[in-house]
Formats: sequence, structure tokens, C-alpha cells
Amino acid sequence: MLNTFIADFRIIFDRDPAARNGLEVLFCYPGLQAILFHRFAHWLYSIGIPFIPRFISHISRFLTGIEIHPGATLGKGVFIDHGMGVVIGETAIIGDGCLIYQGVTLGGTGKESGKRHPTLGEGVVVGAGAKVLGNLYIGNDVRIGAGSVVLRDVPSDCTVVGVPGRVVYRSGVRVNPLEHAQLPDSEAAAIRTLVDRIESLEEEVQHLKSQQPKVEALVSACNLKKTAPTCRIEDKTIKEFLDGSGV
Repeated sequence: MLNTFIADFRIIFDRDPAARNGLEVLFCYPGLQAILFHRFAHWLYSIGIPFIPRFISHISRFLTGIEIHPGATLGKGVFIDHGMGVVIGETAIIGDGCLIYQGVTLGGTGKESGKRHPTLGEGVVVGAGAKVLGNLYIGNDVRIGAGSVVLRDVPSDCTVVGVPGRVVYRSGVRVNPLEHAQLPDSEAAAIRTLVDRIESLEEEVQHLKSQQPKVEALVSACNLKKTAPTCRIEDKTIKEFLDGSGV
């Protein structure tokens, strides 16, 4: 327990440039306070004590604005920054070194029993207001952009953005966990690709119009039937956007 508390305490100085001294962190950081309340409540919950663990979590929510069910499992060095409005469900599992911002929900999607909340790997960053819903697995070192809604599993070393969440692979790229605002815009990339494709098709149409008399003569000579045009989306960026890249 002491080693866990030290890890929870030290990670704040690594992740928050506003942390200046130990007393300030201990008494003025609701994220740390909520985690301390939770670890005690979780211990009581794990040995089968009724009512008291839930009452402790209720007091913690009243004091910090952070709701963590006593059944949730938190690893070492978890940092909830600011934290107001954070909700972590009963069967959620959070790995070591995760960073969670205000307004995040790690919730379920129904009344199913058993494991119904997300599992976060190590070093995951969940941006402000993001929602991760259901019995999902979020891999190690994943970054979830602010306001994203994640409804499917996410492999390690990825960035997730949008509603619903879409994955952009970043394997092999070392990313500062605090740079959660530097996120790719998958919608803009897909739209840019479509615009480029439209411009290319317009050029082809203009070329075909200039060749129209020759084409009509060839069709008439060969007695060919005109077929309805078809649309094929083969560009990788568009396909990944429409398919959600697996999310």
C-alpha cells in the first residue's frame, strides 16, 4: 500500500507542471484524494464488507466530484487530473500510469452482468469528456482524444478521435502523454481526399466531353449499350474513415 501511495503521489509531479510542493498536492488535488478514498474502499469491498465501501465512495464523490465504484481496480501511478465529473464503473480496470482528465466516463452500456466496463492498459491517456463504454480492452499507450466516444476495442500504440471513436495508428512513434491536444483530424483527412478525388474526376469529365463526338461515333459503330456508372471507393484514407479503422 505504501509503494502504491508513493507511485500515485510522485506521478503528479511528473504529469502536472502546476504541482509545486507535497502539501499542495496532498490537500488540493481531488484526483489524488479520490484515489486514496477508493483504495481503502476497494480493500473493504474485496474482503466482502457490505455498505461501507459504497458509502465511502459516496463521501468521496461529494468531496471531490469524482465517482469511483469500490469494485473498480486501479493500478499504480494513476493520475486523475482536475477530475470533476469523472465516473469509473464497478468492473473497470485501469492499468499503471494512466492519465485521466475531467468529465471522463468509463461506463457500461446496459444491465448485463459480469464484466461490463472497460479495461485500460498501461500508460493510457483519456482526454477531457471522453466516454469509453462497455467491456472493451484499450491497449497500452493509447491516447483517447477529448470528447471521443469509444465503443470497440483499441489496439496498443494508437490514437482515438471522434464520435464514434476512430483509430489512427502511431506505432513506433514516441508521444508525450501530456500532448493530448495534438491529435490528428481523420474527418479533415477524409474530406481532403474526397475533394482531391472530385477535382480529379472533374478533369476527367472535361477531357471526356472534349472527346464526346468520337466516343458517340464509336458506340454507334459497335452497337454498344451504355451502362449505369458505378462508384468505387478505393482510397485507403477514405476506407479507414468509413470503417472506423477497426473501432
